[in-house]
Amino acid sequence: MGHKQSNSYKRMMEHYDDVLTGRKWWSRMYMRLVWKEDGNLLARKVFDFIPDDFHGRLLDVPVGTAIFTAGKYRRMKAAEIVGLDYSEEMIAIATLQKETEDIDNLSLVQGDVGELPYTDESFDYVLSMNGFQAFPDKDKAFAEIFRVLKPRGCFCGCFYVRGERRLGDVLVKKVLERKGFFHPPYDTFAEADSRLRSMYGDDVQTEKMESVCLFRCVKPQKTSSKKNNNPKT
Repeated sequence: MGHKQSNSYKRMMEHYDDVLTGRKWWSRMYMRLVWKEDGNLLARKVFDFIPDDFHGRLLDVPVGTAIFTAGKYRRMKAAEIVGLDYSEEMIAIATLQKETEDIDNLSLVQGDVGELPYTDESFDYVLSMNGFQAFPDKDKAFAEIFRVLKPRGCFCGCFYVRGERRLGDVLVKKVLERKGFFHPPYDTFAEADSRLRSMYGDDVQTEKMESVCLFRCVKPQKTSSKKNNNPKT
């Protein structure tokens, strides 16, 4: 990567990450007024689902810029971590983050969550932070994640749900969809909870944080093709 291109990616990373982390006054105001959320608190709650001494295989999809996950992954020295994202730009930014944070056990892959390039039951954990609102085919994404997760494996993360914050819903429809950042349809919180329970059974935790569904699911030891192929009720 050339010096000029590297600098442009760094500037892109800074602006994108400013919004997510609220590290600038304008991004804090945006998150509080529009979403009433603390992205850092949300990230900490998600990361509490994954022990620092985890030593299995973890898939992070979409990995984005790895702004939230870099610190966590630096502590997970025994884990094998794969970060996948459809966007080549995000992969390039995440690569800079990986190099800056010196995370040797993270590999980055450009790919489609709807057609994951992995065999069945190949991951112990799947993490998805703020990704499902961006996936055009959410049913397929849920099914693919279920497929690659091992029995008794954990699927955790968070995603946007509609109907909780009118200002946020308007922003999604009028701005974020038009810019291609979000893709309908979206679940309500009740629909998201029902979807996850229909796939993962009783071992499901969900929590509503304003316009976000926080979740942790454990894949049953024995599954049926019906639950796998028809994830949404």
